[in-house]
Amino acid sequence: MKIKDVFFYPVKIRSNAKGGVYWFLLKLVTDSGVEGWGEIIWNAYNPATLEKMVMDMAENYIIGADPFDMEKVFGKIFAIHSKLHTDLSSMGLISGFEIALWDIIGKETGQPVYNLMGGRVNDRIRTYTYLYEKEDRIFCEDFWQLPDACAKRAKEYADMGFTAVKLDPMAPYLDTYAVHMPSREAMLRAKRTIANIREAVGENVDIIIGTHGQFTAAGAIRVAKMLEEYDPLWFEEPTPPENQEILKKVSRATTIPIATGERLATRYEYVKLMTDKSCDIYQIDVAGVGGLREARYIAAMADAFHSQITTHFWAGPVNFAAQLQLDACCPNFLIQEAIETMGSFGGFDKVMKKPFVWEEGYIIPSGEPGLGIEIDQAKLEKYVVKDYDERNILI
Repeated sequence: MKIKDVFFYPVKIRSNAKGGVYWFLLKLVTDSGVEGWGEIIWNAYNPATLEKMVMDMAENYIIGADPFDMEKVFGKIFAIHSKLHTDLSSMGLISGFEIALWDIIGKETGQPVYNLMGGRVNDRIRTYTYLYEKEDRIFCEDFWQLPDACAKRAKEYADMGFTAVKLDPMAPYLDTYAVHMPSREAMLRAKRTIANIREAVGENVDIIIGTHGQFTAAGAIRVAKMLEEYDPLWFEEPTPPENQEILKKVSRATTIPIATGERLATRYEYVKLMTDKSCDIYQIDVAGVGGLREARYIAAMADAFHSQITTHFWAGPVNFAAQLQLDACCPNFLIQEAIETMGSFGGFDKVMKKPFVWEEGYIIPSGEPGLGIEIDQAKLEKYVVKDYDERNILI
């Protein structure tokens, strides 16, 4: 079996998209007609430029390869294309191809991917939802500055069955990159928001503080100390990902578990994070870290430190499906990121033949071969764009 063709599908979601502005989907086809879907994230280029990059990697490394030679294929790409060093754009490409190969292998063997990676240990996948305004009339950063509205919405999600909700109560973000000390006004507003949510949802629903690497260590410590009494499940990316010494300072200063890792790629960038004990929960994005194989390695490393993983979600249904395969087979899996149930709210129902099976905040893993989903290609192609195009928008 060899890879014969590669197809690229950039899909414009919307200008203010939940889960990303674009989905970048791949389809690989073998000489025997088996199709595998993958997805790319962390792209910094317009769709036309990215397509050239995708096809360049495909022609040099993927077309003509045997899907079962995955370790050899991606070892070669990492050595020659990436020069044995990670960067997010390259790892996004590698991840997309790697996920698609797993989909092919699963379909060829008649097995869901999780069976090929050790077998299912989690029969239900616990999820949390980001907190969004019900009618989506305003951007989430604005919504997160409304303590009473956030509490009301969190209660509605709890009533839907979700056992955890996430928001960034310290929004809005700065227009330019700069770590900073949050203002006293922002901190007090955030405290009111989290206090109101805790009162609204009670003691049995977790609250996740989802910041985005915007603070100095001192600023992050002040925020953490202020919110400790509400027992958050974790404090996410309180400082930028590249300086793990600073993160260790924050971790030592708070009782809130620290989560980070969504912007790291390959197991090599996780090593210091683990050995320094500066993180409690490791966030893995399958479509950016290097793919399912690399994500499984990282999960096993975390398990050796008696730590848990959470899958960071960004983008479209293929990435989400791949993450569920990882969730199902990892004994140290904690919880999966989502946006409600990813139907019309996330746009998944526009391109998937069957929805994910959701039961009161939990997903039941598919037993279908490969990634366990079917993409309706005819519907998908209606939303494909070639450049920065605001006219052809999925949701």
